Amino acid sequence: MRTVGVEEELLLVDPESGDPKALAAPVLARAAKDDPAQDVFEKELFGQMLEFATHPQSDMEALGEEIVRCRKEAARHAGEIGCAVVALATSPLAVSPSLSMNERYRWLAERYGVPTWEQLVCGCHVHVSVDSDEEGIEVLDRIRPWLGVLRAVSANSPFWQGRDSGYASYRSRVWNRWPSAGPTELFGSAERYHRQVADMVATGAVLDEGMVYFDARLSARYPTVEIRVADVCLNAETAVLVATLCRALVETAARDWRAGRPAPDPGVSLLRLADWQAARFGIEENLLDPATMRPVAAERVLRALLEHTADVLTANGDAERAEQGVRALLRDGNGSRAQRRLMEETGSLRDVVRACVRHTQG
Repeated sequence: MRTVGVEEELLLVDPESGDPKALAAPVLARAAKDDPAQDVFEKELFGQMLEFATHPQSDMEALGEEIVRCRKEAARHAGEIGCAVVALATSPLAVSPSLSMNERYRWLAERYGVPTWEQLVCGCHVHVSVDSDEEGIEVLDRIRPWLGVLRAVSANSPFWQGRDSGYASYRSRVWNRWPSAGPTELFGSAERYHRQVADMVATGAVLDEGMVYFDARLSARYPTVEIRVADVCLNAETAVLVATLCRALVETAARDWRAGRPAPDPGVSLLRLADWQAARFGIEENLLDPATMRPVAAERVLRALLEHTADVLTANGDAERAEQGVRALLRDGNGSRAQRRLMEETGSLRDVVRACVRHTQG
């Protein structure tokens, strides 16, 4: 069974005001003091962000337990220096980000200017194991049409700089300002993939391979495909659902490749529109059907995803979990719906952040 690991980025905020706080360095120092060997928490582009990574897991229940444990540990370390963590993909409140000081991040700021300073956004990256680069590329070619659906499931960033953005996942609109971000064409082979990455780096427009921000890519560090479209999810259960669906899509794609079934080939222009539709509305309105690239009710598309991956979900023992997760998502909504509901109830973005802090900490 394929293993899955999750990387989550969290916001650091003042527990009373909800304002983002650039306290990543002292939080990391506190974590290192508590456990000098810890390798779970890392800094990110801005001091208002903290990242953690789970270990590879084959059991989704264990993965969920580790995500919850990491969130609680992050909250404990943050609380000991007077701040809090919150699983929001953008700050609802206005913020001026503080760049983490290292050579790489300074290069980004100097090279890209204003868009760099707008990247205080928190994602969830899912790593699924593959047997080889060749298998990984065949997987990437076949999961392309479904990535927008994962975006819609995870959408958790409706507010930006103190106002409603009109999007369910505004994080994705900000992230796509990087010149190397977004959907890809079919690669066809590992050799072609690596040649394209090398050509991109050779242009000088990106710093290195780590800056090739495809929606899904081969990991440069692990024997995995890395699916990068998800917002960090307000609910840990939603993060587990995303990870479950990612693994099922990867294994389904690998089986299709081994069976000689060709990769679907919607053009990049259509994939961009599908991604925009998912970012704009989340699961509240139509999504573009991955099979036809025509608008279809979100519930039908989610049911189609479960059907597409049904054999693998059953083989992995994940069918009931995925079914329950989709049912709960359609009933209760994702993080974007939760944030807007809180705003309607309280009339205050600060109250939205405070409520989400409590939710993140469990």
